[in-house]
Amino acid sequence: MYIAETGKFVRTRRRLDRWNRAIDDVGTRIIFYGKTIVQIPGALARHPGETLRLVAEISMGSGALAMIGGTAAIVGFMTLATGSTIAIQGYSSLGDIGIEALSGFLSAFINVRIAAPVIAGIGLSATLGAGSTAQIGAMRIAEEIDALESMAIRPIPYVVSTRVAAGIITIVPLYSLALAASFLAGRFTTVEIFGQSPGLYDHYFSTFLNPVDVGWSFAQAIAIAVLVMLIHTQYGFTAYGGPAGVGAAVGRAVRMSLIMVVLVVLLVSLALYGGNGNFHLSD
Repeated sequence: MYIAETGKFVRTRRRLDRWNRAIDDVGTRIIFYGKTIVQIPGALARHPGETLRLVAEISMGSGALAMIGGTAAIVGFMTLATGSTIAIQGYSSLGDIGIEALSGFLSAFINVRIAAPVIAGIGLSATLGAGSTAQIGAMRIAEEIDALESMAIRPIPYVVSTRVAAGIITIVPLYSLALAASFLAGRFTTVEIFGQSPGLYDHYFSTFLNPVDVGWSFAQAIAIAVLVMLIHTQYGFTAYGGPAGVGAAVGRAVRMSLIMVVLVVLLVSLALYGGNGNFHLSD
């Protein structure tokens, strides 16, 4: 009887320890995120050259990656493919019930509210975020971050805040490219491939393209970029275990950021469009 009670006590204690560690981990992350955001203005003022270098590296890539345009090319290609897929599926499905004229409506509606934010977030996580985790993780295991501290350079503003600031600066032109690519792909597929009248497509597209929705779409993209950069830089900054540990940190960061991308789009869509779709299909 005593042995059974002791075993139950040990299991309960282990569960409590796991919960305590999880709570401590969440608190540590929140503190790290807060320090990073608060120190962004100081990082921009003290390290403008590093910030500009990171902006160039994020947008157009560095080394061999610059040959294909870096994050801009990846996000643009992904949104091109997504816009074409929406046009193909929309034209075919609407044609089954005789209203394929509304293909322009689908492009203006789905790309802005759902497809472009999600695809842009995935592209940022896979390129910009993963690269930041690997770079900062390599600095951590090579003791370069400790070397910065020994030279009286605060590592969070120099290493982390500059990357978050660069992500915020580049997300607006990158997301503009993503939206334009999705719109152009939808129009090209519907008009040039399926042969719909350009005037008909443009009429329904411009009718249902709400500028307010576009603004909220950019707000989603900025929030996603900030979350992706915070998550990936934190995993890289706390990496351990050598090169294998850096690889594991990249995998965990990508997994977490993808979850947060979808969660942000879900919550924003629920808050903005959950009660009212904010459009009228007929007068």
